[in-house]
Amino acid sequence: MWSFVWRSAARVGLCEQAAPDGLRHVNQPVRCQPASPLAGGYLGSYLIVRARSLSVAAAAAALVLAQQGLAVAADDPSTTVTYTVTSGALTLSVPASANLGSGAPGTTISAPIGPVTVTDDRALLSASWTVTAAETDFTNDGAPTIPATDATYDPGTITTTGTITATGTSVTLSNSAQTVVTGTDGVGDNTASWNPTVAVHVPAGTVGGTYTGTLTQSVA
Repeated sequence: MWSFVWRSAARVGLCEQAAPDGLRHVNQPVRCQPASPLAGGYLGSYLIVRARSLSVAAAAAALVLAQQGLAVAADDPSTTVTYTVTSGALTLSVPASANLGSGAPGTTISAPIGPVTVTDDRALLSASWTVTAAETDFTNDGAPTIPATDATYDPGTITTTGTITATGTSVTLSNSAQTVVTGTDGVGDNTASWNPTVAVHVPAGTVGGTYTGTLTQSVA
């Protein structure tokens, strides 16, 4: 806001050459020249310019004070906050038993054996694991055994949670452990589940009865 106001008609007349609207525009007050020192036109222009200069100076001072206030905040006391993320174990759950059904000699008896689940609670940055399977020979109360190599293991579809890539491999079983599922590119906790199908190719000369074998699956 400008504090100087022209009141004298003579002074207005002297300034109309530069500002015909009577000094309502004060952006260029120095263009007003007095007819004589008594007219005071230059003094009036000086006061207007001075008032404008004071307003700019006040705004600059306020900005400096605001910046100084921000600088003080950097010296405020700080608190270091820490916490610990716990980690667990790598485990595998499998069915306690499975019944594949029945079939005649020379046929294939097969069925899903139930859910198999890997649970990786180690919370690792780079996690991986491997599941293996081994089978004993199938026996029946003194009758000739059916070798483990007459059976196959197929993981089928694998469902995962968390970040992990699970890949299944169908294998012919044996007494030695073989890789059936691998987990790679894991981050943090993860799980993988599948319902494998075990199929036994019954030899043509097999004696009737119930045959039993032990399927061992492990994870590492």
